[in-house]
Amino acid sequence: MNAMKIMFLIAVAGHLLCGYTDCLMTYLPSGRFRFEDMKDNGKLSAVFKGMPLKNALLSMLLGCLAMFLLFFGYIALCQWMKQYSEICAVLMLIGSGMVFTFGMAHHILCGVPEWLYVRLGRTEDARQIISELFKKTSITLAVCYLGFLLFGVSMFVAVASGWTSLPAWACAFNVFLLMMILFPARIGGSGNWAGAFMFLGLLFLI
Repeated sequence: MNAMKIMFLIAVAGHLLCGYTDCLMTYLPSGRFRFEDMKDNGKLSAVFKGMPLKNALLSMLLGCLAMFLLFFGYIALCQWMKQYSEICAVLMLIGSGMVFTFGMAHHILCGVPEWLYVRLGRTEDARQIISELFKKTSITLAVCYLGFLLFGVSMFVAVASGWTSLPAWACAFNVFLLMMILFPARIGGSGNWAGAFMFLGLLFLI
């Protein structure tokens, strides 16, 4: 097994770990958390009842480790693409940088509000505090997904156009495309399951 495939396997592990940390923040002991619950403290408090504070801490800390692991796979793909299209490789690299920097910040800024809400007693004041924090830092989420969009579109165009050694149908193994397919199902960690599937597929194709 060559170095690139090892990096792909590391990225698969990173996506699976990151998906697990997403689930820690989504599937709680008292039910599933949805962002719309933040508008009603009664619903929000009921969902977070009984949630251990360690869940939010684990999500943040393991999420940082997961993002570190993801780095290897995405950088390997950018390097692989360079031999076929330097423009696509650079765009993919920029997209990857957006994902890793703003994505890690977003992961932490999703865990902190949950930790604060539970630690402050799930009160209306606590809901207002975390809602304000989330709204004012939501740009991290937007930039992270813009990064996935830039990475995904650049890779899709290169593969679908036949510029690479992959068959055109391999463009289906694309993290952003797979995200768009999974998101309507509203499965916790869907973006990470998409990423893991992409790297598993490419592991056998490249």
